[in-house]
Amino acid sequence: MFEHYYRELLSFLARKVGDREIAADLTQESFARVYAASGKSPVTEPRALLYAIARNLVTDHYRRASVRAEVEIDRTPGGLGESDASMGPESMEPEARFSGRQRLAAIEQVLAELPPRPRQAFVFYKLDGMSRTEVAEKMVISVKTVETHLEVAMQACLARLQVLDCKLPASKQSDRSPRFPQ
Repeated sequence: MFEHYYRELLSFLARKVGDREIAADLTQESFARVYAASGKSPVTEPRALLYAIARNLVTDHYRRASVRAEVEIDRTPGGLGESDASMGPESMEPEARFSGRQRLAAIEQVLAELPPRPRQAFVFYKLDGMSRTEVAEKMVISVKTVETHLEVAMQACLARLQVLDCKLPASKQSDRSPRFPQ
């Protein structure tokens, strides 16, 4: 497949982005993603998938370029770039804010998918600031059961964040919905 479509896709991407080096990087990434997808299930139309991925990568490339252009720092003498001390905290950077929102949305989704008891224990403990003993008393269960519920919730959150951060192998990423004990 690589030999058959490489030049065609490279030319297509070079026309789209106007830079042959960037086009080569996007071409390589497109093939890598098609190969990753073919490992999960058979790809019946590899050329169509390849071009769909390539178009999405071009869109992502332009989005990143527009974000970079918006946050470009004035490097002229006396401008903001002269002293990093005048810059705000890293947590206010667009990428950091976006990442934070994305992580929060992932945690909210995990909580919504949890069984009721682990979700309730997690909310009491993490969001309401209760101790494990207080959670046990409020839910009328043992402290050990509270710890089990918290372990389920924390593992689910951790698994989702690892998928978000791409720290799990591709085989694990396909199972984005962890199974929870009832």
